[in-house]
Amino acid sequence: ALLTTFSMSTFAANVDIYGKANLSVQSSDEGEGSFTEVKSNASRIGFKGTHELSDGLSVVYKAEFQVDLDGDSAKGDSITDRNQYVGLKGNFGEVLLGKNDTVLKQSQGKVDLFSDLNADIKNLWKGENRMSDTITYKTKKFNGFQLGVTYVAEDSVDGDDATSIALFYGDKGLKKSKIFASVAMDSEMKGYDVTRATVSGKVAGFTLGAMVQTQEQVSSGKEMDGFLLSGKYSINNWTLKAQMQTAEFDGGDDKSGMTLGADYKLAKSTKLYTFYTTFDMDSGTDEDYLAVGIEYKF
Repeated sequence: ALLTTFSMSTFAANVDIYGKANLSVQSSDEGEGSFTEVKSNASRIGFKGTHELSDGLSVVYKAEFQVDLDGDSAKGDSITDRNQYVGLKGNFGEVLLGKNDTVLKQSQGKVDLFSDLNADIKNLWKGENRMSDTITYKTKKFNGFQLGVTYVAEDSVDGDDATSIALFYGDKGLKKSKIFASVAMDSEMKGYDVTRATVSGKVAGFTLGAMVQTQEQVSSGKEMDGFLLSGKYSINNWTLKAQMQTAEFDGGDDKSGMTLGADYKLAKSTKLYTFYTTFDMDSGTDEDYLAVGIEYKF
């Protein structure tokens, strides 16, 4: 049904159909005892591409959907929207309209080694926002630097607008540069002001990453400071990973998370993985997760 939404003229352009199936079998303990579950971890399918309009000017577009492959979704929620936009790209940079990750969320690069799993940084920090009604502009890269801005329209008379701005340096995959770094800020994004700084690089075969974040709830003024450290090391088809994250709130309500994991590469498209995540939530309920899973990308 999704394919029929594309006209034959669109298929004449550059269109990529892509996706990811990520499922895990895990023992989860969220404070009331452990239970076993099969979990779909942000599995998705999407369509993206470009269409050259003239010399130096192209249309860019994406329509991505999350698909819950474990069958646990409420009726009608098994397919949900992810990033979906259309825009123009040229010598001026790139401008996109639609639903999209804010540039602050994008500024994490690949430092979060357990993104989409239980240890995803969104479980302790604000700022991991995918927003509707956005306008996102990114400049072209100059000597490795790139500036990005996301504006979220208020969408109604009683609504509130918000902005996100980020300065990037290098390549987040560390394939075209030795270092990736970014500084980003959110203003009144979902009720929070957030500042985040990120850096990653390769040292003696290790890929290391660090993040620091401060956030303030606009309505109450309550603040949080936190940091994240991550590292991975590859041996043949194995990749060993570790990550820790903290969140220190006003009033001493401190939270932290620690995750250890390993990936085994079966092919370029497929890997097996395992991880153990533990959260110390101070005044909240502690959580523990032990999982094995498979990820297939196409």
